[in-house]
Parts: sequence; structure tokens; C-alpha cells
Amino acid sequence: MTRIFSGVKPTGHLTLGNYLGAVRRWVEVDQDRADALFSIVDLHALTVEHDPARVRRLSRQAATLLLAAGLDPERCTVFVQSHVDEHARLSYLLECTASDGEMRRMIQYKEKAARARAAGESVRLSLLTYPVLMAADILAYRSDEVPVGDDQAQHVELTRDLAARFNQRYGHVFTVPRATHPEVAARVMDLQDPTSKMGKSHETGAGIVYLLDDADVIRRKVMRAVTDSGQDVEYDREGRPGPANLLEILSACERGNPEALAGVYESYGALKKDTAEAVVELLRPLRERHAELAADPSYVDEVLRAGAERARAMARPLVDRAYEAIGLLPVG
Repeated sequence: MTRIFSGVKPTGHLTLGNYLGAVRRWVEVDQDRADALFSIVDLHALTVEHDPARVRRLSRQAATLLLAAGLDPERCTVFVQSHVDEHARLSYLLECTASDGEMRRMIQYKEKAARARAAGESVRLSLLTYPVLMAADILAYRSDEVPVGDDQAQHVELTRDLAARFNQRYGHVFTVPRATHPEVAARVMDLQDPTSKMGKSHETGAGIVYLLDDADVIRRKVMRAVTDSGQDVEYDREGRPGPANLLEILSACERGNPEALAGVYESYGALKKDTAEAVVELLRPLRERHAELAADPSYVDEVLRAGAERARAMARPLVDRAYEAIGLLPVG
């Protein structure tokens, strides 16, 4: 059976972009067609300045939201990365396989390091090496597929390179995975800056729909979305990113086609109104289920405990084998 691994980083509240670009596919497709592991990758949240209490809070919230969205612990494995030591153990071996040049060529490192330096902040070494930890996340489970957005494709390519290099040098240990990409709404854009991805954090959050936003907040954000000075509604992602983003969001909510939807609307006002209502209705059951789960934290704790146990049992034999292959003495 195909095995897949994917994760979500608890650096901010989960967004509509996270849901449409990844989580909904995990729920509706991946957990049934594959042996699927979904992780809250909290170690990755430590690569930048952070508040420890906030990381813990967001980790629990992310786990609760994944369960509220429909991930079923009877059909997939849901766990927290730091609860499984094999991620950190394998990461060091892969650091010994990677090169400094490979790390410094990573686009996300260049962008994030440049922003940190511009703000007068120091750049943590872990920001440079976190793609290796991401590779360890994937390779520890013999993953065949990694569902990712476009911005993570380079990291999956690095993972493939590291797996192949390790196998060539030390003997075959790792499965070489491949990236998979959702066909629709893989990259939902910021409503106030439709040329930028809808990320989990922004100074104001005005262009970001968070999964736990209430209905009125969602409507207000969508109705204030940036469009352009055009008179007609047209789907042109490159030339008219604002309207295209709304059409893609609406089409993802209603499982339609953005080009076909463009022909239905004669004004941006009508498009925004329908998009807002579609998003509200899409997220309503998720928010309601989240409230139920948040009221029973012991259930979420048990899911994460059992998930970590299952993940550990999968990863430990392979990581032990990698330790021996690279030249380390096995534990007596």
C-alpha cells in the first residue's frame, strides 16, 4: 500500500489556504487510499524567534483542527513530530549527507534569512538546516508520496537527492519519495495581496481567512478583497490575480471550474458575496466540530499519544538500520 507523509507547522493559526490546499485532500482522499501519516511538525517552529507557550497552544489547536476537519485516527496516523525521537535522530545523519551549498540554495532559506537580516534579527542555524529535518520527517517512514504546495516542492527534491545519495554511499535504506500536488486551489493567495500566498502569519491578517474566524469576520475579509480596475469578471491568474484568486477560492469551495464561474458574474460585488458565503458554509461544520473537541482535550491527547506510538514503531527500525549503515555501532 502507498504510504504518504505530510505535516503542518504550528507557527500560526491554520488558514483557508491550508484547508483548501492540503487538509481537505488529506481527509477526502489520502487517508483512505494510502497508509497516511499526518504530523504537527513542531520542531520546525523553533527555527525562528518564538514564544514557547504559543507554540504549545498552536500545536494543540492544529491537532484539534485536523481531527475536526475529518482526519480519523482509525484510518490514519495523527501525531506530534517532537513526540517521536526518530525525526531528530535521522536528521543528523542526513546533515552528514547534505552539503552546505545545497542548504544555501534553498529558496525559502534565502527569503526568510533576508527578511530576518533586514529586520536586524539573527538567523538561526536551524533555519538553514530545516529542509534536512523535513527530509528526515519523510524518509523515516518509507514514504512513497508527499502532498505539498508549490513552495515546498524544492524541499521534496532535496529529500529525493539525500535519499538516493545515502543509498548509493551506504547501501539501500530509504525509499525515494515523490511530491504530489492537488489540482485545484493548491496555492490560495492573500486577499489583500493576491500575488502572495495566504500564509499563517501577517502583521494584520486582513487578507487571511483563518479556519476559526467567525462568519462575520470571514464575510468582511472577503468583501474587502483586492480586485482591480477592470469592469468585467475574467479568470486570468497572471494578469488579474485578485479576481482570479476569488474565482479559485469559490471554485474550490463549490468544486467548480474558475474559468466557467467567471462567466456567471457581471460584477466583483456579486462574486465577493458568493465567495464569502461559500467559505462561511465550507468552514461552519469544521468550526463546530473544533468547539466540541476543544471541550474534551483528553480525547485529543489520547489520539496524539496513540499516533506517536504507532509512528515510533514504524520509524525506529528504519532509523536504527540507517545508523548501522552509516557506520555507527548498534545498541547492545
